[in-house]
Amino acid sequence: MQAYFRLPAGALEQARAETRGDVDRAALTEALRAYHRDLGTLDTHAHAALERLAHPASRVVVTGQQAGALTGPAYSVHKAADAALLARQEDREDAPVVAVYWIASQDHDAAEVAGTTLLDLAERLHHLTLDVPQGVPVGRVPWRAEWTAQVHALLDAFDAPAAHVAAVRARFDRAVSGPAGAGSYADVFARLIHGLLAPAGLLVLDPLHPALAALMAPTLARELERPLASSEAIEAAAARLETDGFVPQLRRPAGATNLFIEEADGQRRLLRFDGRTFHTDHAAYSHADLLAVLAGDPSRLTPAAGLRPTVQDALLPTLAFVVGPGEIAYGAQLRDVYPLHGLGQPLLWPRLSVIWVEPNVRRLLGRLNATAAQVQADPEGVLGRALAAERGAAAVSAARLAALDADLRTLTDELAALDPTLHGAAQRTRARTTARVAHLQHLATRALARAENDRSGQLTRLKAHLLPNGVPQEREMNFLTFLLKHGDTPLRQLLDLPAGWQGELDIP
Repeated sequence: MQAYFRLPAGALEQARAETRGDVDRAALTEALRAYHRDLGTLDTHAHAALERLAHPASRVVVTGQQAGALTGPAYSVHKAADAALLARQEDREDAPVVAVYWIASQDHDAAEVAGTTLLDLAERLHHLTLDVPQGVPVGRVPWRAEWTAQVHALLDAFDAPAAHVAAVRARFDRAVSGPAGAGSYADVFARLIHGLLAPAGLLVLDPLHPALAALMAPTLARELERPLASSEAIEAAAARLETDGFVPQLRRPAGATNLFIEEADGQRRLLRFDGRTFHTDHAAYSHADLLAVLAGDPSRLTPAAGLRPTVQDALLPTLAFVVGPGEIAYGAQLRDVYPLHGLGQPLLWPRLSVIWVEPNVRRLLGRLNATAAQVQADPEGVLGRALAAERGAAAVSAARLAALDADLRTLTDELAALDPTLHGAAQRTRARTTARVAHLQHLATRALARAENDRSGQLTRLKAHLLPNGVPQEREMNFLTFLLKHGDTPLRQLLDLPAGWQGELDIP
């Protein structure tokens, strides 16, 4: 896959050597200052980061995510922390490096941002679901008083030390108390992320803010000049991936641009182009019409996934872009989009990844002689094999299967020696027999696991922590879960990690 990216993995020195004299850092700094002022987050941390960003040689480590409920899944915070860690690692006095969190406030997929999951000390899963309207950019959705009441009710019912719950409640209450009220759904998310990671040097950025949208307008106007060129580049990359045996993650249908327009009814819709006219399912636009939209309110014209990173990196002097696995797959198709805007694709930095292991979970894992990752991959198998070993049930052991396979191999070799024409049939019989017995072992270990879970609930407990709702912890569990139960210790642990760290982290 490396051939699909401009810079090789980990090429920080090469990325640092590239300059970005085309970025107006003074204008960018002032736009971000206006945004933080309006958000109510222009504190000493933001001032310090903005001062470093204004340096003529400054660079940015950028990451971003959709504005999920109460910060969304844990990896939303992990990405932000990794950007701060990498910026701290690469920072120089003569070339400051600042971490920036790009909030996907333009996104309109309510289903992806409206819910989140938390787990309390009684091992009860709490699922918060907010009634976010579909099809409207979340940066346009006003925060509602009933959502505040829902969060307060969740915190009231959450079994955790009172002091830790009070601290998280205070974080949330600050997030819904901006200079002009709570503001938008994205504003509340932004204040929560700021509260967690501004002390580590992170700046938040909302591309719908008028001052920032105005700086992105020239890139969007350039895209309108050749509205299908970026889509063609993405499709060409998809064809190369398919030829090489990969499955492309991003496709652009015929006539689809990489631009959305926010129409009069507030809905965000994809723009298509037929060679002469732009249109959505609801309206048609000329090139001049769209330029007028950009001139009047540039925040109404927004990039699709195939263009968003280019718009981001045209605005920012990007040193590295901290991304998750899905974004890396997208990035493999975007290398040739950047030159359409006079840019080179920046270094993609695979994000930090953490499985949080609480003390009670570590004790369970110790008894099972397993890692958290092994449980996530095969929870029933891990418990079943541990029980079989504990009971001396050799019938389901790998050693017993290997011994059977060795005996069958010897037997089939002896049969083939008597009649060489039997060699193929004998080998196929051995393979089928071994596979069938392995399947029976698999069924037996899971039966053991289910029986034990019915008795003790071990499996249910492990899944609640490591596979909540059947999803790996980092992609489902809200990071605030750990602050509610353990105070700020997990946040300090997170910020003590090296950039790009991957693994299981024990909470003391």
